[in-house]
Amino acid sequence: MPTNKNIEDKIREGRSYRPMEVRAAEDEGYIVEGYATTFNQLYTLYSEPGYKFQERVAPDAFESTDMSDVILQYDHAGRVFARKSNGTLQLAADEYGLKVRADLSGTEIGRQLYEEIKGGYTTKMSFGFTVEADKLEKEETDTELTVIRTITGIKKLYDVSAVSLPANDTTEIYARNYGEGVIAEVKEELRLAAERKARRDALLEEIMKE
Repeated sequence: MPTNKNIEDKIREGRSYRPMEVRAAEDEGYIVEGYATTFNQLYTLYSEPGYKFQERVAPDAFESTDMSDVILQYDHAGRVFARKSNGTLQLAADEYGLKVRADLSGTEIGRQLYEEIKGGYTTKMSFGFTVEADKLEKEETDTELTVIRTITGIKKLYDVSAVSLPANDTTEIYARNYGEGVIAEVKEELRLAAERKARRDALLEEIMKE
């Protein structure tokens, strides 16, 4: 079985995917807009009784990101609907997050995708990226341990994709892989915390008897 460290290394080196919103811009031709991510907003990637893993993106995470040739696809595969290098895909960080604006007028299938988005049939997107820097924090209560990952640097942004389902398979796989790596450690920490509490309760009970 892979160690916790090996799984964390694999996650940090591999490509990750997250969901994002997409909408048709009103009265602007075949333009769609969305946010690849929002800054400083926690979202949960994995949860089970006694343990939660959350993530957020720092506002300066994209300062040195390679976004030289990001593409827009459908489900991270197949045809390219828009591309940063030819000006049909625009990316810009603002106070809210990383904004995405795409012109889908260049191809017939792009115009079809626009109509699906405008009609509400496709409402979500996902973006593929690799992480350059992050930090982990832990918040513990008597009943739950929460691990918070803050992404402080994104190394490369590969694509933004319209997706057929709000939570696509790659997002779920990412969450499961991380959970499998840390869950043993988390359970052990919870067990030790429960033992410490039991010893304190027992000692307090003995003192009260005296």
